[in-house]
Amino acid sequence: MYRKIRIISLVVAGFAVMTSCGLIGGGGKSDESSKTGWKYNDPDMGGFEVRNAVEQVTGPGLVFIEGGTFTEGRVEEDVMYDWNNIPRRVTVSSFYMDETEVSNVDYREYLYWLGRVYVSYPEVYKQALPDTLVWRSPLAYNEPYVQYYFRHPSYNDYPVVGVNWLQANDYCSWRTDRVNEKLLIDEGILNPDPNQTDENNFNTEAYLAGQYEGLVNQNLPSLDPNKESRRVQLEDGILLPAYRLPTEAEWEYAALGLIGNSFEERLYERRIYPWDGHYLRNASRKYRGRFMANFVRGNGDYMGLAGDLNDNASITAPVKSFWPNDYGLYCMAGNVNEWVADVYRDLTSVDEAALNPYRGNIFKVPVTDENGVAQKDSLGRIRYREVTPEEVANRYNFQKADYRNYKDGDLKSAILTDQANWIGEDTPGSGRMYAQNEQAQDYTTLINDNSRVYKGGSWMDRAYWLIPSTRRFLDEKSARADLGFRCAMTRVGSPAGF
Repeated sequence: MYRKIRIISLVVAGFAVMTSCGLIGGGGKSDESSKTGWKYNDPDMGGFEVRNAVEQVTGPGLVFIEGGTFTEGRVEEDVMYDWNNIPRRVTVSSFYMDETEVSNVDYREYLYWLGRVYVSYPEVYKQALPDTLVWRSPLAYNEPYVQYYFRHPSYNDYPVVGVNWLQANDYCSWRTDRVNEKLLIDEGILNPDPNQTDENNFNTEAYLAGQYEGLVNQNLPSLDPNKESRRVQLEDGILLPAYRLPTEAEWEYAALGLIGNSFEERLYERRIYPWDGHYLRNASRKYRGRFMANFVRGNGDYMGLAGDLNDNASITAPVKSFWPNDYGLYCMAGNVNEWVADVYRDLTSVDEAALNPYRGNIFKVPVTDENGVAQKDSLGRIRYREVTPEEVANRYNFQKADYRNYKDGDLKSAILTDQANWIGEDTPGSGRMYAQNEQAQDYTTLINDNSRVYKGGSWMDRAYWLIPSTRRFLDEKSARADLGFRCAMTRVGSPAGF
């Protein structure tokens, strides 16, 4: 009971002012370095500033997910015979996740900002548009959804669909900047600037790199004897970490919501769904018999019989429909499937890390000029480049290799074939993953670096896909009428929250 009350208090706290954000003070030993004896925050001692430890506030729309260990993977018979979710114990660090899926009105706010700011680059707006044609079916009358689902106010609170994995990531980046810009405005650092255009727009990384000025109201006073004021830095603890897609492990862990199913490190019962039991109906006295999620009950049954609609949704439902799980997350089963960050591999479970498992790392560094100053692109964002195989080889004293994927120890590891007939030595990465030149045929697969995992089940799926451990994949540039997303954020500092 205590754990539930603590989680609820975090949600109520919401977007509160960050605590203990001032400089260290009070005359105690904490005022000075334990290693050099020099005082902190003293202009006469050089002015090295040290802030009190701060607790990260909960960003807009987010819920705190206390981390822990759990058994990730299959909990029921593998009816698809994919053998792609072998059970294994892993640990997920605490993080934050959206209470709901991103809705149509949320995404339209994003599009409005793109159209208003990038006046010289209308293609940015066009590339961000969801594909409304995902509703079109050759033998169904779904044209009204093509025209109305995304734009009409009646669907404001319904989950956005037709958004591919790349577009979802772009939304996360934009949301990071808007939230952090608002934080600086609330702190009195910046004034609102509704006239931002093109590259002159607030970007968190550009601001921290000194590449964005904006309408400055006041900078922070500097204790450096050579400066009067300074910009906000990461060390001040004011700016939030980036919004992003959750990893597959984070998503599955959050969906199960095991905080409501354990006591003193004892798990009562391993859950199949985001709620207790093996059934799909609500067991409480008030709502007994009502379906817990939006899914297909049987052939042709998308919402039940008139007068007693079982899930009250022929297609999607509003993002706060049904009952939240024990973390306070809505629709972690059904309604729409959700993109996660991971690259898909059948046997990820065999070799993934035990702490914060994730497949899909691409290590990058900022592009700088001859003076080491980070460069911006035409949209005001810091430019990055991927770390080269040579740089990795030099750092770890290995031979030249492609390290983009796990176990890519050399260029040959991107393929599987007989050692005497290696192909693709000049093709880094795994664009031709599992390609073979056997008996003059070139066998390929859809599983490559562009294949991304999605989870959760949808209004178009049977109950099997509502199980959080089930997993499917789709090309990152593809979109569907039953596929949306929600954002996550890294938790910094204490894993237990406030």
